[in-house]
Amino acid sequence: MILITGSTGILGGHLLVYLLEKSEKLRLTYREGSDRESLKKRVLFENPALEAAWNTLEWVPAALDDIPQLELALEGVETIYHCAGLVSFDPRDRDQLLKVNWEGTQNLVNIALAKGVQTFCYASSVATIGGITETVSEEDAWDPSRTNLYATSKYLGEMEVWRASQEGLNTVIVNPGVILGTGPWNSGSGQLVPAVANGLRYAIPGSSGFVGAWDVARCMLRLVREQQFGQRYILVGNHLSYASLFAKIAAAFQAEGMQEVRAPSKQLKSWHLELLWRLDWLGARISGRKRRLSRDVARSLTRKREYDASRIREVLNFEFEPIDAVIERSVRAYLNASNP
Repeated sequence: MILITGSTGILGGHLLVYLLEKSEKLRLTYREGSDRESLKKRVLFENPALEAAWNTLEWVPAALDDIPQLELALEGVETIYHCAGLVSFDPRDRDQLLKVNWEGTQNLVNIALAKGVQTFCYASSVATIGGITETVSEEDAWDPSRTNLYATSKYLGEMEVWRASQEGLNTVIVNPGVILGTGPWNSGSGQLVPAVANGLRYAIPGSSGFVGAWDVARCMLRLVREQQFGQRYILVGNHLSYASLFAKIAAAFQAEGMQEVRAPSKQLKSWHLELLWRLDWLGARISGRKRRLSRDVARSLTRKREYDASRIREVLNFEFEPIDAVIERSVRAYLNASNP
């Protein structure tokens, strides 16, 4: 039995497709209110032949702080792909970030050890690696002074996974860059494609590392299958500026006949972001709404950093999908989701 947490997210959904194609026996945890119908549509868009396989899925309602339900979910499980997590950069979400990404992972590995689970694959983030050098590798030290609350919570989750590995659990950690794939389109990096479709006006000044969700899922499956335990792996296939990313997304829409979609015509400067996060802080204080742009995020958006993914390339002899192909697949999936 294989368990996936976070199956309705951008990564969990792609992992689910590959495992269904292999006819694996699957159990999925979900939170109250999770959009399983949208997940089904995404799965069948990827492979329409999986309709029958979808009906074999075993669903267990279990939040990461619900110990009794997690114990039920892990009964008879051999392998866990832990993709669930909270993404937020609002300082007011500090307690919830720690509760989900740190304590939730702690709960999961503790129960996995107690239940005799054999393998644990944890989807973390490149945000937990380095912070000092411009080219980041898996060996770079953690620098808490140059990070944000989200990265800290994921790093603490990693520490729980490493601790479990010392207690006998076979573990592997993947650290993807910005993930692009087939939705969901209302959260995290899934919002990038609809932002351009809806007329995004300003590009961001920095750059980052990007990767297709298909590649992340394939790497996770192969690392487990080939028993590459006790390591972490940066998963970044392409580096480019946000301005270039938005231009490529717009070009993909135009290739699908949507000539009205244009890349942002203006680019924010660093001082714009410094002003915007202060205005956002003030607006949140007055209205009580959630923060949209924190100081840490604003400053991270101006960085130009590259990630060394040579370890995964060498260990698995792996080649990442070109970014143009990733964007084209993502845009087609978004258009499919937008047309019921």
